Amino acid sequence: MPAMMRAIRQHEFGGPEVLRLEEVERPEPLWTEVLIRVHAAGVNPVDCKTRAGGGISGSQGKLPITIGWDVSGVVEAVGSGVTRFAPGDEVYGMVNFPRVGEAYAEYVAADSRQLARKPANISHVEAAAIPLVSLTAWQSLVSVGGVGPGKRVLVHGAGGGLGHLAVQIARARGASYIYGTGLESQADILRGCGLDELIDYTKQSFEEIAHDVDIVVDTVAGDNGLRSVKVMRPGGALISLPVPPSEATLQEAERRGVRAVSLTVEGDRADLEAITALVEAGALRPHVGDVLPLERADQAHEIVESGRSRGKVVLRVVEGE
Repeated sequence: MPAMMRAIRQHEFGGPEVLRLEEVERPEPLWTEVLIRVHAAGVNPVDCKTRAGGGISGSQGKLPITIGWDVSGVVEAVGSGVTRFAPGDEVYGMVNFPRVGEAYAEYVAADSRQLARKPANISHVEAAAIPLVSLTAWQSLVSVGGVGPGKRVLVHGAGGGLGHLAVQIARARGASYIYGTGLESQADILRGCGLDELIDYTKQSFEEIAHDVDIVVDTVAGDNGLRSVKVMRPGGALISLPVPPSEATLQEAERRGVRAVSLTVEGDRADLEAITALVEAGALRPHVGDVLPLERADQAHEIVESGRSRGKVVLRVVEGE
């Protein structure tokens, strides 16, 4: 009889109520894969969009499916050819993205090169909050933006799960000045992340404050892209994350000598290991808001979609993490 495990499954697309805890067969690692005993799984906006039939639902295959991509846990077994890890190693990563992730489960199989060793100075719950958003921020700021000393950065949605990590990465990489749009209630947390100036978008227009910006990370979309280009230096980079830049934004960016691009995160162990080094150096720490048990995945999605959480939402799969 095959080994079984608990997993969150959905047999249809829809609201959070479609997420149900079920008993399913435990996966076995294929060549180059490791089997992870999941201790915690991060919840991201793309999870909610995909559950509802948007996001990357088109790449998930036939229903029923198990969603989720961020995990932290312990290697249970390794497939043939795996040299980087052994059973008992603590690992974390963004697994199988953008294909079906299957992270909302007690076990998940993933290619070993999608993973890194879990930072030793944080819990599994904190580690599960990091991969997707930090990889997105890193690839935006470092790979595309070339952030470093002398660079001025503007992060839209700085108080969000991705934004507050983008601020920390920009600071750790030596950015000379970091603006962030958000809410005044987020000021203390963001100052702790290294933000130089918070622009409360409910009270101020960022164009009146930000200037000579080299890199814009836009997690908000709308008309932010077009407005942002107008406060940027020639040679700068605007990275639009939720949707591609509008045609008007692209035209204005070209006129001003600014690069405007969209970015979709990619699993990259070198990037994740660089992020791990920042965490272990004390330069990067996720702010975790709500932690719920695996069986309350529906409630976790409700919180993410409501915007009520003041930090990342994480599913605790193993008690005590």
